[in-house]
Amino acid sequence: MMEPVIQVEALAKTYRVPQREAGLKASLRSLFAPVYQAVEAVHPIDFTIDSGEMVGFIGPNGAGKTTTLKMLSGLLYPTSGTARVAGYIPWERDPAYLARISMVMGNRSQMIWDIPPMDSFRVLSEIYRVPPADFRRNIDELIGLLDMGDLLKKPVRNLSLGERMKCELAAGLLYHPTLLFLDEPTLGLDVSMQRRFRQFLKSYNQRHEVTVILTSHYMADVSELCPRVILIHHGRKLYDGALHTLSETLAPYKLIKVAVNAQSEEGGWLASLRQHAEVIETENGKVTLRVPRADTPAMAAYVLENLPVMDLSVENPPLEAVVDMIYQEGAV
Repeated sequence: MMEPVIQVEALAKTYRVPQREAGLKASLRSLFAPVYQAVEAVHPIDFTIDSGEMVGFIGPNGAGKTTTLKMLSGLLYPTSGTARVAGYIPWERDPAYLARISMVMGNRSQMIWDIPPMDSFRVLSEIYRVPPADFRRNIDELIGLLDMGDLLKKPVRNLSLGERMKCELAAGLLYHPTLLFLDEPTLGLDVSMQRRFRQFLKSYNQRHEVTVILTSHYMADVSELCPRVILIHHGRKLYDGALHTLSETLAPYKLIKVAVNAQSEEGGWLASLRQHAEVIETENGKVTLRVPRADTPAMAAYVLENLPVMDLSVENPPLEAVVDMIYQEGAV
């Protein structure tokens, strides 16, 4: 049995943050007697990830997601704990390890602003010692998958945000890393570009079996790409498991959405519905019911038999609502 590609045990990070009151006296006092506060960004956390997995690493702002990724990529030393990634200790920054990983951040750029992307790609290929034939093959594949052939000769400063993110992703993958850390890669992108990015990442993972850890506040990114999620809050791990199980556990109900014939008398059938299910929304002949999962088939059958139904759908509650419930309660 193969060992996990990522093994994390009791990994933690605490920052010493300077504190001072406002005003000149407080400023002078802080020069000679500085006061620090210990901020635990990541409490001891444990998890393992197998080769080829795509795992969503989610949590609210300040939960410790980016700090954890920076420790795994070798950008930060932990305060305590251990981690082995692809057999290496990340913060030792072994060149062989750095050649196997890539980190793409939606709010950071590795592209050189005043030159075309292709020039930046060539610089990176020299840094990572990619043979010319491999570079040409890799970049041709990425150009095709990302549909970015017309971007390569324009200065980066003239590209849109979506076009720059295409180039950032290509730059992070042109040397074929086996581990990919993605920190808000679709930040600021429109809905169409987000969908195309997700399609690309799914296809690239299937082609090359690259291991991916994805952080994103867009739940569509997580639900479409990551069968498994690790959820942290205030630096503590709250959940590690299948995404669908998280939804079923915390929201043990389904939504039945019904569109009723507009010419029917609303009062009669709506009163009947309220006797059998929780009506959470009504608007222009459309009704949304919240029903326990076990009762959903029977309730759907009742609606079809007793109402002038034009359309009916049964849905899981939105993932955003489930995750927000965890953020509010701070527990799973």
